[in-house]
Amino acid sequence: MAHHDGLSGLPNRGLLKERIKQALIDVAPGTSLAVVCLNIDGFKGVNTHFGHSVGDALLQSVAKRLRKMVRAPNFAARLGADEFAVVQTRAQRKQQTVELSGRLLSELCKPYRVLGKNITVGVSIGITMAPDDGVNVDSLLRNAGVALCHAKASKRGSFVFFRPEHEKELRERHQLEGDLKTALRDEQFELHYQPLVDLKTNEVTCFEALMRWRHPTRGLVSPAEFIPFAEEAGLIMAMGDWAMRQACRDAMTWPEHIKVAVNLSAVQFEKGNLGKATMSALNDSGLPPNRLELEVTESVLLRDETKTQETLHKLRSLGVGVSLDDFGTAFASLNYLRSFPFDKIKIDQIFIRDMPVRSDCVSIVRAVAALTRVLGLKTVAEGVETQRHLDEVLAAHCDEAQGFYFSRPVPASEVDAVLSVCRAKLSAAA
Repeated sequence: MAHHDGLSGLPNRGLLKERIKQALIDVAPGTSLAVVCLNIDGFKGVNTHFGHSVGDALLQSVAKRLRKMVRAPNFAARLGADEFAVVQTRAQRKQQTVELSGRLLSELCKPYRVLGKNITVGVSIGITMAPDDGVNVDSLLRNAGVALCHAKASKRGSFVFFRPEHEKELRERHQLEGDLKTALRDEQFELHYQPLVDLKTNEVTCFEALMRWRHPTRGLVSPAEFIPFAEEAGLIMAMGDWAMRQACRDAMTWPEHIKVAVNLSAVQFEKGNLGKATMSALNDSGLPPNRLELEVTESVLLRDETKTQETLHKLRSLGVGVSLDDFGTAFASLNYLRSFPFDKIKIDQIFIRDMPVRSDCVSIVRAVAALTRVLGLKTVAEGVETQRHLDEVLAAHCDEAQGFYFSRPVPASEVDAVLSVCRAKLSAAA
């Protein structure tokens, strides 16, 4: 009992370290010992949605599959929580460890049936090799953990071999997490706004709020650098609440016919109360609900379709609009357009960008615009940067357009100037 995990029945961390220590002594010349750390991606979501009893049963199922796959002299263990380890003791070449890791990914990612629930999770893997990466037990486990962190940060559902530069990256990530917490406390975030233009009336109808981070030493940081990490670190909830409140406050200073659009993260759907947060932002600012639009990406719809659908219907019942952003770049089903309560479909800029040179992009944009028109939805063309782009989306009968042709995202203080520029540009074009 002192050497085995009570839930999974696998060796625990203490016994794992003893066995690695002995295996290191037995490593033959020309062979390697591989320490493979595995983390169950999405395990917290299982506990949240189905309860800890289902989560425990899932861990037991994972352990059962490991016992079937891992045969002596190799061995498996549970390190704690949703993390496991496999030790390959007599690898004669690195390819054998690659093959083992591939099998682990394939087998552990297959659907599970636990306590009457169908559960699908992912797995990320970090690997370190002895003697190349060291011969100290604690160092090997640490290196495997560092490689695992890199796998989870760079591409979940993959395996990564430890490299010394991963340690520097991990330190930088820890520094970034601390900087983000400081940014929240010291109000270093700001919103920039990019206009959406009605192609029938030639008027700005909405501004999309885009978060920026004014770092004290790095300057203005793009959201592509910090939003994914903020989601992983659990900071996106506070950041998202702040963004919605600030966007509603800013919109109250604009002409009454102009709306504001705010992007929502998948984490906000999973862990937050979006209905309460939205009502709070509207009440605090005094913004009418029909002047707020909430944007979701296709990836949000894949997390928990039933819960997401309920949340979006609840938001729509408040009177706010809902848009599907970046349409066509992930795994959206046409059934989503029927099942989810969207008001707008925003066609991703990769299709708009290539319309002047690729007939297939023209056909795709025209088909989406025609389909959404039949469904009673509006179509927004993203990434309109040139007059040629504008001509193409007009010919495709898109309803609205957004892009650098009209304006880059600007701070709230420059919104009035953007309105004047857009008005003049659109009047000249007409």
